[in-house]
Amino acid sequence: MVTEVINANELHKIAPVFGQHSFDNHEQVVFCNDKDTGLKAIIGIHNTTLGPALGGTRMWQYKNEWEALNDVLRLSRGMTYKAAITGLNLGGGKAVIIGDAKTQKTPELMLRFGEFVHSLGGKYITAEDVGMVTEDMDLVRTVTPYVTGISEEKGGAGNPSPITAYGVFMGMKAAAKFAYGTDILEGKTVYVQGIGNVGEALVEHLTNEGATIFISDINKDRLEEIRDKYSVSIYEGTNLYAEKMDIYAPCALGATINDTTINQLKAKVIAGAANNQLADELKHGQLLKEKGIVYAPDFLINAGGIINVYAELENYDRAEIMRKTENIYDTTLKILQNAQNSNLTTYQAAYNMAQARIDAKK
Repeated sequence: MVTEVINANELHKIAPVFGQHSFDNHEQVVFCNDKDTGLKAIIGIHNTTLGPALGGTRMWQYKNEWEALNDVLRLSRGMTYKAAITGLNLGGGKAVIIGDAKTQKTPELMLRFGEFVHSLGGKYITAEDVGMVTEDMDLVRTVTPYVTGISEEKGGAGNPSPITAYGVFMGMKAAAKFAYGTDILEGKTVYVQGIGNVGEALVEHLTNEGATIFISDINKDRLEEIRDKYSVSIYEGTNLYAEKMDIYAPCALGATINDTTINQLKAKVIAGAANNQLADELKHGQLLKEKGIVYAPDFLINAGGIINVYAELENYDRAEIMRKTENIYDTTLKILQNAQNSNLTTYQAAYNMAQARIDAKK
């Protein structure tokens, strides 16, 4: 008997979608291609048990198509658990458009993408993500009703970034309460990695609280703008992860908690807006637990954005949006306590809570 060993790269050739670790029983994966506009997009629909799959569209210049596929699958799966743990009647989905949003995004491309979304008949509802703005969602709305995050002038809930940041802030305060015994962040040193719209709004909350803030981003001009606006410090070093800090707030792309960084981290709390912060949820969640680092699960504390756009579907007002987002504080504390009592990682405790709600609906 001969046992054939196949490495990960060979597996992709045999099972390019189903063989992905991140596939995780996706219901549907849609590949969208349009020669005239140059559109190359992937829509992932992970689970619609609780309702239609809702998740933003990200436009990014991926290194290759495998990277784009893995990203959309991981993001889509995360949206399932984000909606479930937040108590929303939504499933999880996501879309990625392969390309540079600054140079390749055109009205024609966005309209064609909207037509692909419309062809799914409401099973997937899109919104904005990295590389997208509210005006893009307004444009998509002209060809399909299956879009949220449109401007307030057009009857939508507007830019979800400030609400996302507020939810992250609530989750961070809860994690600080669990780790330090107080949720007062005055005097705490916080490193915010990534200062896009969400990162900036988080910096504003932290500044108002009196935290000591260091910011990091690949965009130097943006760093200087935020430094001058909020009187915070730009991180000038070469290895942020090894710096002495109280809280690490990843607010850029995912997988920054990995084999290389995890043993360097000195922070006692990780709480940020980035999706899929753990490169390997089970392995790195366990390593954080063993190191005594309190990790606020990303798919819980960054749920403010989906709460905001969900308001467009359910027609609730700004006060209800803020109430639901503030509740992230209590849910985070509950999960952290459950994890401790059950000897679980915080990721696993959060996943269990989300999955239980899905299973109850089946």
